[in-house]
Amino acid sequence: MASIKDVAAEAGVSVATVSRVLNDHPSVSAAARTRVLAAVETLGYRPNAVARSLRTDQTHTLGLVISDVLNPYFTELARSVEEEARALGYSVIIGNADERPDLQDHHVRNLLDRRIDGLLVSPTDGGSPLMLDAARAGTPMVFVDRWIPGVDVPVVRSDGRAAVRDLVAHLYRLGHRRLAIIAGPAATTTGRERVEAFREALGAYGLPLPDAYIGQGDFQAESGRRVTEGFLDLAEPPEVVFAADNLMALGALDAVRARGLRVPDDLALAAFDDIRWFVHTDPPVTAIAQPTGELGRAAVRALVDRIEGRPGESVTLPARLVVRRSCGENPVTNRSQS
Repeated sequence: MASIKDVAAEAGVSVATVSRVLNDHPSVSAAARTRVLAAVETLGYRPNAVARSLRTDQTHTLGLVISDVLNPYFTELARSVEEEARALGYSVIIGNADERPDLQDHHVRNLLDRRIDGLLVSPTDGGSPLMLDAARAGTPMVFVDRWIPGVDVPVVRSDGRAAVRDLVAHLYRLGHRRLAIIAGPAATTTGRERVEAFREALGAYGLPLPDAYIGQGDFQAESGRRVTEGFLDLAEPPEVVFAADNLMALGALDAVRARGLRVPDDLALAAFDDIRWFVHTDPPVTAIAQPTGELGRAAVRALVDRIEGRPGESVTLPARLVVRRSCGENPVTNRSQS
């Protein structure tokens, strides 16, 4: 990361002049101010973004950067984070990355500038130098749901592999053999992990996962619609579509209905990330549920441990399969699981 000395050298002025410009002091000439601001932009300098996190005074404020505030999973996660933080005497400032790495880093910079005590992040991708620099500088930080390999901070997440195996076993028992997946972004750990778990689970039953049955989504509803339309146009469409998150599942449901088709008669549908709405869809959607509330609470506790000088530990909690009626299940035998 660029330093104030780098800005001074780039602008051809003293460090004191850079400091005066950044503090909007009136004694700096217009020409010098222009050069300094240009150097700040060129070098991507953010004053005190990381340094301010290395302090002894506390604000009792936590930062939370979530991937998509419109995703019900992250909405519930944010609620549980705020409730646990309040119980421990902390306030929370939330930033919505909208699945955009640039917006994620914008919120991280702003939160560090606000002198938060610690940072919770669900990363939109695995390539943020800013978070690596912040972690190395000692900023108390915890990743929740997703993580960035190589950044040494606690990770609080669920393990969905067993639940994916349960889902594939369930689909196999129902007689389904052609299974496809709407994958999340390959740049995210959850996007990659869910495809890998699905492929492994299919392999246990001798079922292939051809490239044509892997549709690239982005954890947004429109991508679920687009990918499902592509599946339906295949010469041999899949019997089941497994959407790797809830919004893509809703998009898939829209695509099926737009063709005048029905779930599960014409195409079965399952989803990762159960939401309350799935009970009310027609039919109710079979889904993998994460312990969202507990994940949020555990993430706050791990972060507060780090803030207060205790070793924050990574936490992994199991996800579980919730069987409903979107894959051709018997409504009588599965009523208790909805």
